[in-house]
Amino acid sequence: MSKRSATEIHTSTGGQGDSRKSQRGETKLRESAPEDEMGEFEDAWEDELESDEEVVDAEAGKGEDGMDVDDEVLPPIEESEEQPAAPEAFIPGVHHLEKDEILEPDDAVYLMRHNMSVDWPCLSFDILRDNLGDQRQRFPATAYIVAGTQADVPKNNAISVYKMSSLQRTQKQNDSDDEDEDEDEDALDEDPLLEYRSVPHLGAVNRIRAQPLPASTPLPPVSQPYFVASWSETGKVHIWDVRPLIEALDVPGYTVDKARTHKPAFTINSHGRAEGFAMDWASSGAANPSALRLLTGDVDAKIYLTTTTPSGFNALSQPFVSHTSSVEDLQWSPAEPTVFASCSADESVQIWDVRAKGRRSVAGIDHAHPADVNVISWNRSTSYLLLSGGDEGGIKVWDLRNVKKSGTTAPDPAPVAAFDWHTAPITSIEWHPTEDSIFAASGADDQVTLWDLAVEQDDEQTGAMEAVPQGGREVPPQLLFVHQGQKDVKEVHWHPQIPGTVVSTALDGFNVFKTISV
Repeated sequence: MSKRSATEIHTSTGGQGDSRKSQRGETKLRESAPEDEMGEFEDAWEDELESDEEVVDAEAGKGEDGMDVDDEVLPPIEESEEQPAAPEAFIPGVHHLEKDEILEPDDAVYLMRHNMSVDWPCLSFDILRDNLGDQRQRFPATAYIVAGTQADVPKNNAISVYKMSSLQRTQKQNDSDDEDEDEDEDALDEDPLLEYRSVPHLGAVNRIRAQPLPASTPLPPVSQPYFVASWSETGKVHIWDVRPLIEALDVPGYTVDKARTHKPAFTINSHGRAEGFAMDWASSGAANPSALRLLTGDVDAKIYLTTTTPSGFNALSQPFVSHTSSVEDLQWSPAEPTVFASCSADESVQIWDVRAKGRRSVAGIDHAHPADVNVISWNRSTSYLLLSGGDEGGIKVWDLRNVKKSGTTAPDPAPVAAFDWHTAPITSIEWHPTEDSIFAASGADDQVTLWDLAVEQDDEQTGAMEAVPQGGREVPPQLLFVHQGQKDVKEVHWHPQIPGTVVSTALDGFNVFKTISV
C-alpha cells in the first residue's frame, strides 16, 4: 500500500467538508451603475492654447474616464474597505451552526452531485452491472441500482430497479471561458432522469444484494437470470430475477414476463420467523459464474448458507453458530472461496470456514468494538484487511493475519487504524473497488465520509489544521471528504464501473456524487 502525503490531498473548502455556512434568507441585490452622460462637444480645430495651470484645473474637475463631473449632482463614490465574508467550510464537530444558518453545498469540490427523491424510502440498495463499459469518465453518466422499500404498510412494499440517467457534470459558478469544448458539453444544466420498474414485495426490505458478476464481463443476455436477494421483515429471504426489468428500462415496448419477475425464483425459509439484516453473495468467478453462494444471518444469531446446483437453489439446514446476539453483517473472503466473516451485536467479529466441523467460527475478535458491530467490509485488493463500523460511531481497520484462533486465550489484536470521527452509529462501510487504501462510510449523524489510509500527517507543509476551536476536534489527515445534506443515511456504495462515484440512500432519497478528492 503506497503512502501519500496529506499535501497531495485537496484541503480547500471541500476537501474535508463539502458544505458552507450562509445566513438563512440572505439576499444580495446588485446595485445598477448610472448611465454615462454625454460630455460637451469640443472643436477639434480649436487653436487656443491652454496653460499648464488650466490643464491641471480642468483635469481636477473630471472623473477617471475624463468626463466632466458635477460634485453636487454626482458626489464621488467612496469605496468601502469592508470585504464580503469568504465562504467557510463547515466541518462537523469543529464548527457549529448558529441560529438562522443553513448548510449550502460547495459545488467547487464536486465533479458531479445529484439528489433524487422516491415514493418510499429505500434504506437498502445495491448497484447493478450494465453494458456501458468500465472506467467510464465522460458525462452525462448513467447508473442502474436495485432497491427495496420501507413503505407504510407491508403490502405497499416493492423491489425496484432504477435507471439513473442524464447525470451531468456539476456546473461551477466560476468556470473559466477557455475550457475545452468537451468539458462544456459535459456540464449541461439538465435535471437527471430517474426511471424504474417494480415488483411487489410483502414486507419491508431490510437489505438487498445483487449477485456478483465478474469484472469486465457484460450483463447477461435477457434470456439468462440476474439474481438479487431481499431480506424481508417477515423472516423470509427471497431471490428475484431482475434481468427483464433492466431490459424494460432500456428497450421501449419490451413486455415483462410477470411469471418470471413478479414471483421469487426461490425463497429461503431456514430462518423461520426471525428477521435479519446480514447478507452477502459470492460466485466462483469467470470459471463458473452460475455457481453462487449466499449467506444470510438473523437476529437469533444464526447464519445459513444457500448454494446453487444445476437444478436450482439449495438452502442448507444446519446453521453456523458462534455469535450470541443478532448477526448484523456478512462478507465473503475475496481470496478464499470457503471463508467468510461476520459481525454481531455481541461486539465481536468472527471468521468462519464452511469446511470446519461443528459449524463454529475458526478465529475472531471477541471485543472488536465497545458496542454492537454494525457493518464490515473485506478489502478486495489487500485480502488481509477488514473494516468494521460500530454502534458507538467508531471505524476500525483490522489485519486478519493477527486475529487469534478460536478457543485460545490470547488477547484480541489491536486495530491497525481506528477513527472516532462519526458521532453516531456507523450504518454502512465499503472499501473502494480498486484503491486498496480508500473507503467510504456513512453514519446516523447524517454524514458520508471518504477516507484514505495512505495519507500521512505533514504539519510542516500545512497539511493539518493549525488550531482546533474550543470544544472542537482535530480533523484526521486520512479524512478526505465529508458529504452532507441527507437525513438518516443508511447505505453507501461505490460504483464499480464509474471510478470515484458514490451512491448513498437515506430517508429523503438517493444522492449520486463524485468529488475532486477521489
